Amino acid sequence: MSFAARTKKEVTLITQKTCCDQAELTAILQQCGIIRAFDEGKLVLDVAIENAATARRIYVLIKNLSDESLEVLVQRKMRLKKNNIYIVRMRAGVESLLKKLNLLGQDRCSIAQEVGLKRRNSCCKKAFLRGAFLASGSVNDPDSNSYHLEIACHYEAHAQGLCYLMDEFSLKGKMIERKKGFIVYIKEGEKIVDFLGLIGAHQALLHFEDVRIVKGMRNQVNRLVNCETANLNKTIVAAVRQLDNIRFLEKEYGLERLSPKLRIVAEMRLQNPDVTLAELCRLLPDQVSKSGLNHRLRKLDELATTMKNQMGYLEEQTGALADRLV
Repeated sequence: MSFAARTKKEVTLITQKTCCDQAELTAILQQCGIIRAFDEGKLVLDVAIENAATARRIYVLIKNLSDESLEVLVQRKMRLKKNNIYIVRMRAGVESLLKKLNLLGQDRCSIAQEVGLKRRNSCCKKAFLRGAFLASGSVNDPDSNSYHLEIACHYEAHAQGLCYLMDEFSLKGKMIERKKGFIVYIKEGEKIVDFLGLIGAHQALLHFEDVRIVKGMRNQVNRLVNCETANLNKTIVAAVRQLDNIRFLEKEYGLERLSPKLRIVAEMRLQNPDVTLAELCRLLPDQVSKSGLNHRLRKLDELATTMKNQMGYLEEQTGALADRLV
């Protein structure tokens, strides 16, 4: 079962007040409800969904608000994944239910799409978001490459209403138009966590947060390793350059002509080519700091560079030095 399916199954088990049942069912009907009108003026409501847990939730919500009998039909898709489609059908009391939910369209045979929740309580607004997610929402597994939660809408008015509702909870939902309608989406991991908390998906929230924390720690470790690797490469390149310059001075100038401080550093570096600067500091007979040792090595580099320029040598490039390490 996917992370999105587990999340939906979790929130279908929530118990709530009647007002919240109405808000949740309102969102579901706006997304999945289809009204069929017959010549005698009779209305039939079909609510089609692929998720079995959501279908059971729809059945319970309608029964909580109406005493009319319901049918549950199961059809099988003939294309793509060939999933089952569950249809909750209401043959009587449709107009009464839609009026109760304030969803009866002006033509009296359609479902209104405006999200009218301005005067509703906070709990009802959360229930509406839960219903919208159950009806046509999805959320990426937190282990995937990117965080993404979306709710598909057939009409722009409904999508805009969802965005406004999300803004009330600082979720920063964004809307984009697609071929078959509009998508309201959230891409920030922190905001997705907030959304899961609002709709009551607490187990999904904890799993999402656990994975997000581990991924964050892993990324931080990778950054530190990359930084250490880069610093190590710089250190190795610098050490190779120092050794080349000291060998050049030994051959062309003579280490005995150097000042005592520079000479001892040059000799100790030649004798210990693989040690770090900190280790080299401890090997020197006179106490010298790391910055002091760096200063003396720079002096040797400058002297070698000056002599090479005077003698017509071409100084080796850093890239060439690095190639020799491979």
